[in-house]
Order: sequence, then structure tokens, then C-alpha cells
Amino acid sequence: MANKVTATHPWDAAEHLETEEDMVAYLDAALEDGDPAVIVAVVGDIARAKGMTQIAREAGLGRESLYKALSPSGNPEFATILKVVRALGLKFSVQVAHP
Repeated sequence: MANKVTATHPWDAAEHLETEEDMVAYLDAALEDGDPAVIVAVVGDIARAKGMTQIAREAGLGRESLYKALSPSGNPEFATILKVVRALGLKFSVQVAHP
């Protein structure tokens, strides 16, 4: 039996976040997951979709600092995440968790 080779292509979530509704749903799913690394990655994807330079400027951060903070090896402070989320035009809200 011959081995079949499956071609793969890189997939970048930022290329598929076209509307604010897409971004909200994506971030909401990450928050539901609850993994801090996933939440940081999703905030980074959304920031790249909107434009890192613009988001860095609006958040009062350096572009390179923002890339580093939102990288897989980054460990941003919660204050940084809040600044970026605000710069994205989004906000967090809290609701009662039901078991």
C-alpha cells in the first residue's frame, strides 16, 4: 500500500477575523476555555487582524513590546491585556457562572 501524503498549509486566525462579531466570538470562546495562554494568543490574533501598529499606539505600548508580550513565550501583565482589549474596541464583562 502506497503512503499518501497530505499537503498542509499554514493557517492564521488573524486572516479570518473580518468583523467585530468574529473577534468577539473568538475571544469569548477563549475566555470560556479559561487557559491564560489561549486568551493571550487570541488577543494577539485579534490585534494582528486589526493592525499591531495601530493597537500598540492606542494602547500606549511600543509595537515591538506588544509583539513580545503577545508572543507564545510572552507573559503579559493583566494590565497590558486590559489596555490591548480596550484599544481593540472591546471590553470584558462578567456574568454568574452556572454549574
